[in-house]
Amino acid sequence: APEGTKGISLFVVPRHLVKEDGSLEKEKNVICAGLEKKMGIHGNATAQLSFEGSTGYLVGAPHTGMKSMFTFMNAARLGTAVQGVAHTEIAFQNALWYTQERRAMRALEGTQDPDKVADPIISHGDVREKVLFCKSIADAGRAFTLDLAKLVDRVEAAEARGDEKAAKELEAELGFYTPIAKGCLTELGVEAASAAVQCYGGHGYIAGHGVEQNLRDARIATIYEGTTAVQALDFIARKVLLSKTN
Repeated sequence: APEGTKGISLFVVPRHLVKEDGSLEKEKNVICAGLEKKMGIHGNATAQLSFEGSTGYLVGAPHTGMKSMFTFMNAARLGTAVQGVAHTEIAFQNALWYTQERRAMRALEGTQDPDKVADPIISHGDVREKVLFCKSIADAGRAFTLDLAKLVDRVEAAEARGDEKAAKELEAELGFYTPIAKGCLTELGVEAASAAVQCYGGHGYIAGHGVEQNLRDARIATIYEGTTAVQALDFIARKVLLSKTN
């Protein structure tokens, strides 16, 4: 096999091997070595797997594993971008509700609710800015990912009608925007989740309202399917510089 990543092949490893009569082997072909204890996404169990002595089946041609992996990784990066938008929307909805209900002091620009002992905290500029930050990122991120979804449809439509030139051009455009969407929307999702915690004050830091969980869960999106720095390298090196030479 070639050295480095060029020698990697892709395999599918079933949990149980199938006997000649169609029944399953009693012994497992892959072992779960242990569940991982994580900062967030506790509802999504992840595990360490042991493949010692396992039987795997080659997927595709030998030494094309990296190419195959990036086929589904690019799609996963788009899905992760949507996750960033989802965390932002959760942050906005929770922050909006709480800041309209919670009252403290009077607004600097003047009393907003004279019949109450204090104004809603959304009347304060700093709090309102955080709520609107969440809303703006959620709205813009949703529009961005919908545009990318349209590009995916256009690529598939071009492939279906056999227009290879159009499909290649659309695929390149989609690839150009993918690291931007994944990198930016996941980082902004973390910022929005943090802003929601700040809107809640001490209530946001403790478990109960769910905004602290949203912040913990949002953090993983900037890491998997390639960290934000990896997205930047992919964008500059492959999508910008390399495209000029092709």
